[in-house]
Amino acid sequence: MKKAAGVACQFQKFHKGCVVHHTRRMPFECGVWNCRWLVNDDAAELSRPDRAHYVIDLMPDFVTITDGETDEKQNIQVVQIWVDPKYPDAHRDPALRRWLYRRAQDGIAALIRFNERDAITAFAPPFDAKGAWHEISGASTARTHSFAEIEHALRGRARAIVEP
Repeated sequence: MKKAAGVACQFQKFHKGCVVHHTRRMPFECGVWNCRWLVNDDAAELSRPDRAHYVIDLMPDFVTITDGETDEKQNIQVVQIWVDPKYPDAHRDPALRRWLYRRAQDGIAALIRFNERDAITAFAPPFDAKGAWHEISGASTARTHSFAEIEHALRGRARAIVEP
């Protein structure tokens, strides 16, 4: 299908959802992709994506931050949230913020994507000693990470959590 990000899906119908879901006409990309709301892993409190104007991607990713004093780089796992560009503040939904807070307790931040390039990184209060939310705007994702890059970055994170 090769639908560009931010372009309405030709199969999405108002008040009906996907009209080709689980049919032969359903694009391959849609068959292998899923959102967290559908699998309901701790997402029951969240509104349906078409009402909330954001979708939480199942595929994890990571961001790399650099310590300003030591120049040391650290990969931080992020959950990707795709926001409808017509509703750029949808990611401030209180239910979503509570969900992100729970992820942050496990060391996971959020990458709020508005399209394939423009994003902000959101760090919930567990990341901050003073308990504040932080949004780093202007984050540009020139490309998405490959599966191998994600696996490598997150495998290193898992070792750091397990090993003291």
